[in-house]
Amino acid sequence: MVSNLSVLLTDEKDDATLKLATVLRSNKMDVRMCAKNGAELLKCYEEFHPEVIIMDAFLQHIDAMGVIARINMKDPVKRPLIIVMSGIDNPNFEREITKCGVDYYFLKPIDPQMMAERIIQISSWKGVGITAHYEAQEDLTVVITEILHQIGVPAHIKGYQYVREAIKLTVENPEMLNSVTKILYPTVAKNFKSTSSRVERAIRHAIEVAWDRGDVEVLNSYFGYTIQSQRGKPTNSEFVAMISDKIRLKRRVS
Repeated sequence: MVSNLSVLLTDEKDDATLKLATVLRSNKMDVRMCAKNGAELLKCYEEFHPEVIIMDAFLQHIDAMGVIARINMKDPVKRPLIIVMSGIDNPNFEREITKCGVDYYFLKPIDPQMMAERIIQISSWKGVGITAHYEAQEDLTVVITEILHQIGVPAHIKGYQYVREAIKLTVENPEMLNSVTKILYPTVAKNFKSTSSRVERAIRHAIEVAWDRGDVEVLNSYFGYTIQSQRGKPTNSEFVAMISDKIRLKRRVS
């Protein structure tokens, strides 16, 4: 039995979180609490080096997907057991967050003892701190996910999945940018069983949301000329092209 595990837990400031922490401690786990804030969680991760991270899917500043992407890129081989909690019962959302490297997804409300047992079980299976060897530099999906989180595209909207797929396709095949309407949109639509017009609208909406809520400095680093020339937000094709170009250039340099 795995015991004395170090656990970092995001604090909801409610009775359920306190009960969960108490039950984990009763199972011989060293639990430390952290604010429900992705940036703070990463800071605590650097200081504490926990063997297990338990966090809510939606955090301030950086959400769970963004946190996982940063951890995977920083230390892809030896990383903590990652558990995400959410009140959203949606298979698509669960599939998306699992793709990022979540070891277990709990749907709220949570049975604290069940979580404790599951942590011990999974830890004994895989050996805490030892997971699949993520090739961070080569994992294109992780790289794109990180960029979209930096820019401010929220993961729960449909356009997030579409624009991520569009960027991935154009990194792998730049020629697609020459036929966005005839090739790129239909390819993305086919992959998600949608239509080209829905893909185009959803990507445009994702860009609009990012432009409204994104960090100006980050946006300027990717789309400087559109901001400086006061042209407003980039078009769908400009958005996809500029990000895919940056990724390709970075890959050549590395």
